[in-house]
Amino acid sequence: MKKLNWKNIFILTAWALAAVGVVVLLGASIRQKNNRKLKGVVVEIKGAEKHMFIDEQDVLQLVNSPASVTGRPMRAVPLRKLEMQVKQNPWVNNAEMFFDNQQVLQVSIVEREPIARIFETNGQSYYIDTAMNRMPLSTKLTARVPVFTGYPISKKTDTTLMQSVILLSRLMNADSFLTAQIAQVDIVANKKFEMIPVLGEHLIAFGDSSLAADKLNRLKAFYQKAWLQHGINTYKIISLEYKGQVVAIKESPKNVVEENNISIQIPLTSKRNTL
Repeated sequence: MKKLNWKNIFILTAWALAAVGVVVLLGASIRQKNNRKLKGVVVEIKGAEKHMFIDEQDVLQLVNSPASVTGRPMRAVPLRKLEMQVKQNPWVNNAEMFFDNQQVLQVSIVEREPIARIFETNGQSYYIDTAMNRMPLSTKLTARVPVFTGYPISKKTDTTLMQSVILLSRLMNADSFLTAQIAQVDIVANKKFEMIPVLGEHLIAFGDSSLAADKLNRLKAFYQKAWLQHGINTYKIISLEYKGQVVAIKESPKNVVEENNISIQIPLTSKRNTL
């Protein structure tokens, strides 16, 4: 029988006792920390590059509902519950909270960024973001984003139409000229679009959202040429529905114009909406 190595046993026992001591001390430290009272709340809001529909006071009101968390023991502050409470705000995309070493509750908010404003056929209006989330209007400010009118009422979101709205909004938001020139976009039959300009009394027959970037580039090129050569009020309709070209229709009693020796007749069906 081998003799016991008392030296090794002593070393292992010492390490085991040390580990237990560390765990006990760590647990005591955590309990002590959790019993400390919260000194305050700091709010950071991200994601709102152009607009801020939820501010620090709004977040503090959510965090301190129904009672203030400042002065309470940190163990009595339900972080996960508070996160879910803040996330219920339609303008909050994400919320994360933690206690720092100064006994302060750090609240990090990611705000939803509106990309377009929708007017439904029943008059209801709201904002949407790129994930098709709906956000309510605010009394604080109005977002300068493309406006779409005539959105059909439906119990279920028309994903295809909404994606087309988001695509057009992205392209328009990225171009300062289009942002300034397009007053609103009307949704018409067969998921097609008609645009109402800020300058000029013409109608822009855009068609569906296919080749949207190309259509908008053609529109800008036409504006540059038409403004210089003929003036902005020469045409009644500017159609982008024909691939690779812009069909400009001059105002006439029969709404007929000769364009490249081709006679094109387009009925005037849209009217300017006043928002």
